[in-house]
Amino acid sequence: METTRTALLVMDMQLSILGMLPDTEQLIANIQEVIKNARKKDIPVIYVTVGFRAGMPEISATNKAFSAIKQQMANVDMKEWITIHPLLSPEEQDIIVIKKRFSAFTGSDLEVILRSLRIQHLVLAGVSTSGVVLSTVREAADKDYQLTVIEDCCKDGDEEVHRLLMTKVFPRQSDVIKVSDWIS
Repeated sequence: METTRTALLVMDMQLSILGMLPDTEQLIANIQEVIKNARKKDIPVIYVTVGFRAGMPEISATNKAFSAIKQQMANVDMKEWITIHPLLSPEEQDIIVIKKRFSAFTGSDLEVILRSLRIQHLVLAGVSTSGVVLSTVREAADKDYQLTVIEDCCKDGDEEVHRLLMTKVFPRQSDVIKVSDWIS
């Protein structure tokens, strides 16, 4: 794998989101390994978080998924909400982007960053598999990026959905590998 045009996207690894999933210890350990490997190979690490302004004006009442959480999150401190898990904390050279929807591209400056770095290959890790990973795979494939999804660096609240995406859907547009394959 040519690493000079590759970036690792670590997506939605926020304390607030991870807290909604059971058994994230192995996921976090796996992502620590891929981040360490990326840094060792001088591959840019780009953290993608989901966040909004106070009052969440970015969320339309017609957006079924996000409007459902708007009421519940009316008084949430967004700085706290977007906090990345401390075991995965970005370093000074890492890039953090804030998105407004499921896809890492929507409402963020990710595409501008990727173009400026001349990135052609994205390696994806994150939660949830049926949210940010699925949406980012679809959009990135449409934008002609080469894609790799690290299966054991992704998690979903529904294990069957995770398995289905990894075995039937993602292989149509990306390589699906394990941590051990990527760090070797």
